[in-house]
Amino acid sequence: MALRPVQVNIKAVDGLAVGRFWAEALGWSVFSPGVTTYVGPAGTTAGADGADGPVWPEPVGLGIDIVPVPESKSPAKNRLHLDLATTFTTHQAELIARLQSLGATPVDVGQGDVPWTVLADPEGNEFCVLEPREIDRDTGPIAAVVVDCVDPRAMAGFWGEAIDWAVLELSDDHASLRSAEGVGPYLEFLRTPGVKAVPDRIHLDLLPYPGEDKEAEVGRLRGLGAGDLDLGQGDVPWTCLVDPEGHEFCVLALS
Repeated sequence: MALRPVQVNIKAVDGLAVGRFWAEALGWSVFSPGVTTYVGPAGTTAGADGADGPVWPEPVGLGIDIVPVPESKSPAKNRLHLDLATTFTTHQAELIARLQSLGATPVDVGQGDVPWTVLADPEGNEFCVLEPREIDRDTGPIAAVVVDCVDPRAMAGFWGEAIDWAVLELSDDHASLRSAEGVGPYLEFLRTPGVKAVPDRIHLDLLPYPGEDKEAEVGRLRGLGAGDLDLGQGDVPWTCLVDPEGHEFCVLALS
């Protein structure tokens, strides 16, 4: 029994505008079939009405689902952010310039003198544009989903059991997980001062594999230390939970 991460969920006041930004940033497409805006690689799967749609879930990486909310982002730094991959030094500089032309702004989160650049999307969600790294050669445009936490070892223990990704690195300051197939982005946990103080603006959505029982998976997560989360979501097909440090995530239902 296991779950797989299938998308990064971002809350936004203007979901379509934020979706368009991330589509341009990643070289992907925008799909807006309903309330949310999905960003992913261009798909060739036709829906029931014959219209082209996205391949979902994205078979190698993680898509992005933008959910409209009325509240703007708080000034607090998000506890989860994306790292974007680059392939060579001039690519990093070109990508940073292009992102700023799309509405990204430089952000100082106390990073100091580092080889990566910290930016924020048009609604203030922080992300990093990494310098070229050999380990990111086959990740796709999203190199990593990075989570600030108090105890990376404990987070790796929980998430290593929760999803079907393998733990690759483990120390007191950093833990890294990746798909057992060795493709797509990493999930990283970084020891960071402070604890979660505001609701998450960005979170992961997980999905059971075909043939697996969603409610059984949710029960298994509770047994690992996940807690229930009431966001006023009402009667919906997904289940909202928090990990042992309070990071929000959802378990989606198979369609």
